[in-house]
Amino acid sequence: MIRYGAVEAGGTKMVLTVCGEDLKPLEKAVLPTEEPGRTLPAMIDFFRDKGISALGIGSFGPLQLNPAAPDYGSITSTPKLAWRSVPILKAMTDALNVPGEIDTDVNAAALAEFELGAAKGLRSCLYVTVGTGIGGGVVCEGQLVHGLLHPEFGHMLLRPDPADPMPDGVCPYHKGCLEGLASGPAMEKRWGESAKTLPENHDGWRIEAEYLAQMCANAVCCLSPEKIILGGGVMHRTSLFARVRERTGALLGGYIQNERILNGMEDYIVPPALGDLAGATGAALLARRALKA
Repeated sequence: MIRYGAVEAGGTKMVLTVCGEDLKPLEKAVLPTEEPGRTLPAMIDFFRDKGISALGIGSFGPLQLNPAAPDYGSITSTPKLAWRSVPILKAMTDALNVPGEIDTDVNAAALAEFELGAAKGLRSCLYVTVGTGIGGGVVCEGQLVHGLLHPEFGHMLLRPDPADPMPDGVCPYHKGCLEGLASGPAMEKRWGESAKTLPENHDGWRIEAEYLAQMCANAVCCLSPEKIILGGGVMHRTSLFARVRERTGALLGGYIQNERILNGMEDYIVPPALGDLAGATGAALLARRALKA
């Protein structure tokens, strides 16, 4: 019986899932992301007696994703200083004696939505998570996009909204980037209140939609994805989708002459079909690819 180990490695928690050959979850554990010397052994111990055939990891980054690099599978310049240069893939696959594959958490989710979810049957998609941080994963012609490193959608530079009282944002690296302006922590710092409780009629939602629409318009013009999927905790405010679609259309100004853009984008900018399972499913798909390889 084939079983896949799936890791969703996040900045605050590690979600560990054992999936069957059909990619359905069989067992799950959640561990806090503490320092690597404590967290990695606990992750390995969880999988050690589960009989997994391969391991897939969707991780926070940045990551080294060049298989030819000596530090392939390592976390690199993350703000979580204790995790810098940690070879998370090698540490786990060596200890468990299984093949493995790693990618960004958002690339894993993009792969899941492409194979089994909202973008199934298409040739390309963009998956963006909007939560504690913002990241984007891209599938093009069936392949995950890496390039020089991998996409860093959260650090796309934007035009501040004229009414934004915090136009520089909260990113320690860049002024006016998407993550610094539109992430959950950015909203909370700007308004003194979590996005979860911010009233529906608060102008903060218009400003949030402005920034996400700028990102979507940039993505349409630069990548031309066949579908844009927006996930993450902030997007649980489902009324945000209509605002983002409307503003994206206004920003594009009729330049992109495609019916999926011109007809309201209800089927173009969408929530993830797999919901909260996108990350684990994507990591399991990475494990399946590693086993086939």
